[in-house]
Amino acid sequence: MLLQCHHESPRRGKQFVTRKITYSFAKMKAGLQAHIELGNLNAVRDWGYAGDYVKAMYLMLQQDKPDDFVIASGESHTVRDFVEISGKYFGYEIEWEGKGEKEIGRDASTGEIIVKINPEFYRPREVNYLQGDPSKAEKILGWKPETSFSELVDIMCESDERIIKSKI
Repeated sequence: MLLQCHHESPRRGKQFVTRKITYSFAKMKAGLQAHIELGNLNAVRDWGYAGDYVKAMYLMLQQDKPDDFVIASGESHTVRDFVEISGKYFGYEIEWEGKGEKEIGRDASTGEIIVKINPEFYRPREVNYLQGDPSKAEKILGWKPETSFSELVDIMCESDERIIKSKI
C-alpha cells in the first residue's frame, strides 16, 4: 500500500493551492491578474514532486512481498513558503503586513498588494501540520526524493509561465 503526502507537478489542477499560486503569479507577471487571494498561509504541508513519487511506486512494485510505505519528502513547508518562492521566481519580493484575515503581501519594489487573505478559502477542518516519514522507503526501497522543495516550485512556475506566454 502506498501512503503519500502531497504530490505536486505542473499537471496539478488549478483548484489546488500550489497550482493556484504558480498560475496566478504567471498571470500577474503577464499583466493579466492584479493579485492572488489565499486562505491559511500558515498551513504546513509535506510537498514532493510527483515524478519522484512515481519512481517510488515503481520500486514498490519490484518487491517480492507487498508492504506499506509512506512516500513523502520528509520536509514541511508553509503555504507562505510556497508563495514566497513562487513570487521570487517571477521577480516579486513579498513584504508581509497585518495579521490573520487582514494580512496582505506587498511587492517590495512597487508597494502594490499582490497577496490578499480571503476567509472563504479557509478550510473548515484544516489540518495545520502534515509531514511524512519516508525512512522505511529509504531503507527498504533505497528511495529518496531527488527534487527539492524549491526546485519543485520552480518547475511549476516555469510551466505556468510557458502556458501563460503561449496564450498572449
